Formats: sequence, structure tokens, C-alpha cells
Amino acid sequence: MNTSVVYALAAAALFGASTPLAKVLGTEVAPVMLAGLLYLGSGVGLLLVRCIRDRGWKPSGLSASEWPWLGGAIVFGGILGPVALMFGLTLTSGATASLMLNLEPVLTALLAWVVFKENADRRIVLGMLAIIAGGVVLSWPSRAQSSVSLSLLGPLAVAFACLCWAIDNNLTRKVSASDALFIAGAKGLLAGLVNCAIALMMGAKIAPLGVLSPTLLIGFLGYGVSLVLFVLALRGLGAARTGAYFSTAPFLGAAISILVLGESVSLLFGVAAAFMIFGVWLHLTERHEHVHLHQPLEHTHRHAHDEHHQHEHEHDEDIPGSVPHSHAHQHHAISHNHPHFPDIHHRHRH
Repeated sequence: MNTSVVYALAAAALFGASTPLAKVLGTEVAPVMLAGLLYLGSGVGLLLVRCIRDRGWKPSGLSASEWPWLGGAIVFGGILGPVALMFGLTLTSGATASLMLNLEPVLTALLAWVVFKENADRRIVLGMLAIIAGGVVLSWPSRAQSSVSLSLLGPLAVAFACLCWAIDNNLTRKVSASDALFIAGAKGLLAGLVNCAIALMMGAKIAPLGVLSPTLLIGFLGYGVSLVLFVLALRGLGAARTGAYFSTAPFLGAAISILVLGESVSLLFGVAAAFMIFGVWLHLTERHEHVHLHQPLEHTHRHAHDEHHQHEHEHDEDIPGSVPHSHAHQHHAISHNHPHFPDIHHRHRH
């Protein structure tokens, strides 16, 4: 299995697990404050890990042309998206919101295909639709839960949140070759500060220490580490495919609830599992191959000397080419034929 696929599914599993794990806390933390603390745990935790890894604070390594992409991703994904969702939840039912959230992978894929020109064949589209169908089945309200919202403003706000996160996913794809710890940490820290500030303005109280510590830990794992893996998956798969794999998060979260919390298995869960397994299988068995041209490119990311990295090192860089390493390097124009994804080296038009 492709490593980037593992990253995407692991990101979905960690994010999906964060909901049942937060439920185990059994607290009555206000939803906006809870979201803020989860984001804050991810941002602070990842930036601390980065400082430990680098033995102190080091520059982000982002080029001048990449900062606008990251800034846009933070604004849409870290500020506008969460705020729109919380506003929408006050005007619509949780069941309706759950169904509306299935728009995110759809919008992510549409933006990737239409605006950013990622390639997509029928197999990938069908796989994405199957995964989304599984998400719709899984979040479909039962008769006891179903309710009709009288206001269109709530669902529209949730749909706008999905659009914000779809934009965030595609903008983050543009900087996915850079340091994933910095990207995910910066997004989490800002989102956490904004959501906590909004919660305090709404009258929410800061959670007690006994609740704060596990909440921050869940945020670090379920939002932070998950986002790092998501960025690594974007690097290797592109936005549409990563978004499709990540949309399995509700199913994986439900599976964890069944295994860990002992919740009952419903018929809808089995149907959703069948749809999602079929969709993931379609993606895993994809083979996209044709003659393609690599344009000259200069960037920085972790790599070994494979068919796309045949450059020489400077005299002071005594690094074997087979060992993964990171530095600024150039790619010369090359034309060849091999199976590939729309990763950071294959974002050509079709």
C-alpha cells in the first residue's frame, strides 16, 4: 500500500477517534470552548515537538510565495470554518449538520478538479462517491433523532463551513512539501486561540485542570498528529484523493465507539461499511500511467535519490543519496512514463 494512503487513513482514524474519546471525558464543556481546547492542544503540542526535534526554534522554511497559501488556509480552515460551523449548530439539528458535513469531501474534490486541475478518472470519482454515500448512511438520523429545521440559515452556515475547509484543504496542498509540523502547528494554534476567545466572549468558562489536560491531549493526537499526517498525505496524493480517504473518519470513529465503548452495531453501520470499503478499494487499486513532462522546479522536502531526485550535493553535504534527507534542490525538465499520483512532483495538466 502506498505510504501516503497509510498517512491519509491514519489521519482519518485519529480524527475519528477524537469524538468518542472526548465523549469518554463525560464533561459539560461548552462546544465552542471544547473545539478551541482541542485545536489549542494540537497547536501547542506540535510546535513543542518541533522545537524538541530542531533543538530550538528554527525558521519555517516557507518561501515568500508559499506564505499567502498558508495564510489563506489558516483563515479559511482555522477561523471561518469553525466559527461558521458553531453558528450553524445553533440554528439546526445535530443530525442535519452531520449530513451536511459530507459536503466537505465533495467540495474539496470539485475545487481540486475544477480550479487546481488535479486529474480524476471515473474510478476515482466512483470511489469518492461510494465513500461519501457511506458517510451519508452513517450519519442518517433515526426516527427518534430526526427533526426538521425551520431555518435555512443553519444548514447554509454548515455548508459554508464545509466550503471553507475544502478551500483550506486545497490551499494546504500548495504548501504540503514544507515542514508538516510547522504547517499543522500554526493552523492549530491560531484556530485554538480564536475559538477559545469566541467561547469566552459567549460566556463559557475555562475547563478545570482535571478536564483540561486530557482534552488537550486528545486535541494533540486527534487534531494535531492527524493534521500532520493529513499534510503528508496531501504531499503524496493531492487534495481530492486525500479528502476522500479522510472522509472515512466518521466510520472509523463509529468503529472505535463500538470496540472501545461497547456501543451496539446497527444495520446502517454495516451498509456504511460496505460503501466505504468499496470506495477505498477502488482508490487503492487505481493505476494512473501515461507519458508526462516534468517542468523545472525548485523546492524543499524530505527525499531520497530516486528517479525524480538525481541531483548532486554540495561538497559540505556528505549525505548518501539512499538516505532520506531534506534540503533545497532543483528538478530539471524530464519526460517519462510510470504510474503516479498527483503528488508534489506530478501536478501536471491532462
